[in-house]
Amino acid sequence: MKHLPNILSLLRMVGTVALLLCDVVGTTFWALYIVCGISDIADGWLARKLKCATRTGALLDSMADICFVACCAWKLLPILELPQWLWLWAGVIVAIKVVNQVSAVVMYGRCYFPHTLANKVTGFLLFIAVPMTFYTVIPLAIVAAVATFAAIHEGCVLARAQSSHT
Repeated sequence: MKHLPNILSLLRMVGTVALLLCDVVGTTFWALYIVCGISDIADGWLARKLKCATRTGALLDSMADICFVACCAWKLLPILELPQWLWLWAGVIVAIKVVNQVSAVVMYGRCYFPHTLANKVTGFLLFIAVPMTFYTVIPLAIVAAVATFAAIHEGCVLARAQSSHT
């Protein structure tokens, strides 16, 4: 039972890779998308409920999240008509996240993915905004605003963790 959250994260990775084989306009893609999104919520909740949260599990969850976002982006970005300002904004968010990870590697010798409330809210909003993007970019603009805050906040958490180690 204590491995169930990690098993869910691994299954999310498998489901995410399976998304690459599906047609974006098909029901299989969106069914897998929903299952992967729900499993993201379920694995963390189960880890806390079963009192089996570990650093390895948190890292596995983060890797599954990155895999999910990357595979969805690979499938969806070529068919969505996003304005240039949104692409630039996304690039800024990615740059902040990369700087955070480079800082973590320099400070700790490893990547550091804090599971902050801001990051969780960003993930949830992104999950529900993606299907709406076929109709309007407004939900993605809202996600971008929250994601910007979350990325900056992540850097602050990283800096605070460093100051507590010294």
